[in-house]
Amino acid sequence: MQRIDATPLSDEELQGLDAYWRAANYLSVGQIYLLDNPLLTEPLRPEHIKPRLLGHWGTTPGLNLLYTHLNRLIRQRERELMYVIGPGHGGPAIVAHTWLEGSWTATYPNTGRDRAGMARLFKQFSFPGGIPSHVAPEVPGSINEGGELGYSLSHAYGAAADNPDLVVACVIGDGEAETGPLATSWHSNKFVDPRRDGAVLPILHLNGYKIANPAVLARIDDDELDSLLRGYGHEPYLVEGSDPAAVHQALAAAMDRCLDRIDEIQLEARTEGGTPTRADWPMIVLRTPKGWTGPHTVDGELVEDTWRAHQVPLSGVRTNEDHLRQLEDWLKSYRPDELFDANGQPVASVLELAPSPALRMGSNPHANGGLLTRDLELPDPAEYAVPVKAPGAEDGEPTKVFGQYLRDAFTLNAEHRNLRLFGPDETESNRLNAVYDVTGKAWLGERRETDQHLAADGRVLEMLSEHTCQGWLEGYLLTGRHGLFSSYEAFVHIVDSMVNQHAKWLKTINRLEWRRKIPSLNYLLTSHVWRQDHNGFSHQDPGFIDHVMNKKAEVVRVYLPPDANTLLSTMDHCLRTRNYVNVVVAGKQPQPNWLDWEAAALHCARGIGVWDFASNDDGDPDVVMACAGDVPTLETLAAVDLLREHVPELKIRVVNVVDLMRLQDSTEHPHGLPGPEFDALFTTDKPVIFAYHGYPWLIHRLTYRRTGHENLHVRGYVEEGTTTTPFDMVVLNNLDRYHLAMDVIDRVPKLQTRAVKARQYFVDQRVRHRAHTTTYGEDLPEVRDWRWRR
Repeated sequence: MQRIDATPLSDEELQGLDAYWRAANYLSVGQIYLLDNPLLTEPLRPEHIKPRLLGHWGTTPGLNLLYTHLNRLIRQRERELMYVIGPGHGGPAIVAHTWLEGSWTATYPNTGRDRAGMARLFKQFSFPGGIPSHVAPEVPGSINEGGELGYSLSHAYGAAADNPDLVVACVIGDGEAETGPLATSWHSNKFVDPRRDGAVLPILHLNGYKIANPAVLARIDDDELDSLLRGYGHEPYLVEGSDPAAVHQALAAAMDRCLDRIDEIQLEARTEGGTPTRADWPMIVLRTPKGWTGPHTVDGELVEDTWRAHQVPLSGVRTNEDHLRQLEDWLKSYRPDELFDANGQPVASVLELAPSPALRMGSNPHANGGLLTRDLELPDPAEYAVPVKAPGAEDGEPTKVFGQYLRDAFTLNAEHRNLRLFGPDETESNRLNAVYDVTGKAWLGERRETDQHLAADGRVLEMLSEHTCQGWLEGYLLTGRHGLFSSYEAFVHIVDSMVNQHAKWLKTINRLEWRRKIPSLNYLLTSHVWRQDHNGFSHQDPGFIDHVMNKKAEVVRVYLPPDANTLLSTMDHCLRTRNYVNVVVAGKQPQPNWLDWEAAALHCARGIGVWDFASNDDGDPDVVMACAGDVPTLETLAAVDLLREHVPELKIRVVNVVDLMRLQDSTEHPHGLPGPEFDALFTTDKPVIFAYHGYPWLIHRLTYRRTGHENLHVRGYVEEGTTTTPFDMVVLNNLDRYHLAMDVIDRVPKLQTRAVKARQYFVDQRVRHRAHTTTYGEDLPEVRDWRWRR
């Protein structure tokens, strides 16, 4: 790796940077340990120490060093920089810097830059009623939670997309670098358009250790690491050492070179006639001791530059006098009397090293993306609606219809460049390819004659890593833009943990008045469980819904539109929302169109309702047949058709559910139905046969408090599947029309003896189906060609 042999700092600049770094380190240690006596105006006593010592010191001095030097770049070049850190438990560093520069006090005026404010800053850290130990939503300037490792680099690239003047400095911890999501994120540089996107400056921070083990990238030699990073398409610069003065000089030189190189790349591409080609973007490898400037040894054991520095180096400060004295010496080693006046305010020579309020990283509006969010210009969904002469008479392809709407949404927002589509190589497969009429897939790599739809400035971002796509989208949303993630249903589970973290972020910012609402995280899950008969068991899993439903009701929404027009209405709604995780599950294969546009829009607005065209109950049903999802809706209506033919006296009410949250009580979810409304739909004493898209126990979980829950019988996916025919998939899981009809006969008391012949017919049809399928490899003609004609 390259080392820059330069000393760009004058003695005065060097001393200033070192003082600022020392101030941040002092404030960081104070947050971990001190409950009182923030300026050490009296000897430390046990009562000055927090009863529970929580936090991470090991990575913090390196993060403080980098923030200090990025401030230098901002001041000298008047450049807009963001700071994204992967070692999120280095939270004390970012809190310290935002307080030093004034961003923290601007956000929380009761924590001023004085003695009282410093005491409050210290106490709140990892303390009940305060803030977490990692870089959480409460921290100004942050978009990366940091509580879970692996997402920093993809977040940074998502933030830089379509922000041509922004440079995102992304610190990657050497432990974080071992995660799968981070490993795939290195390829993000292949999708950066230097004309229209900003830049990411990755900084790989090697301090050698994780919690109790050495870090892999810290234990390979420089040549191997250089080859790895160059292979990823970067030009790495190495800064290493333990002498602060030497490291300051080397880091300043490396940062200057990296920013110069970024400017060169962008200027070349943005000059008239310039072409957007792939560049070897610069990056920094920073190797410094873990726990640098902290206690060197504790109780006779080496701490600095070992794994023992990872969290709290001195753990017995309240009970061990030697530890208490070591902590006091440690804090005084930063010479706080030179950095803060008697009232606790940073001295003028420190304050002047912070950027102006408009450019300080803790106040960057991109890190509070709702400040910059512009509502999407969206087309009228009615213009794309599929004509429906009669329910179920003709088929449509829901995602193909929505793709045309999305295409025109891209056109309407082309000027503002604030909408993108993300997904793992599935846009075409998921029938959204109409978007390629107006945009391409972002790509700056090699091109061949057989390639299609590749464009340097494409609005579609595809990479066969759900982790990276999710991270890009999150970074894009967190900085105030809009997007959609399209995926096969079974494999969206790959980002289970990522959506966890994002939902927690949203839940937290809902209670922070200064955090503005950001565009929702929208999922369109297609190629779903009931249409994976050709791929088999490995592709069959509807459990992402269950996973999302564990999150707070104020954050999550789940929609199951049954046809093309309801999908249009649902997606139009989701793209307009803020601070939600919207999960939409819809098929891409041809399936019946049930509702015309007006009926579909009304039905989606209600989220749940009786389908009069399929019901004959006259207000007093013998049975309620409910459905949620496109295939369950098809099978339910086919079952109703069979029952109307074989048991014509039966009074049936059909209830379709688009918004799954409507099943909960209004006291449990904002979309929930009040008890009387639920009872009016489902009755309190009649059997309810519910055909559901996913795992049946979720419906029971949502309705277990409802009156008459004991009358509810749910059919859904029960982990049965293989490579087979579409109808055989539902038969294997007992969700087929014949089994639903049998369920009705078994649970409506008056039919148990009067409909024996009909029930036997339904049993026989299942047997016939199996024989036909295994003989001819296709479904029975009466199933395959069935239409609703009532």
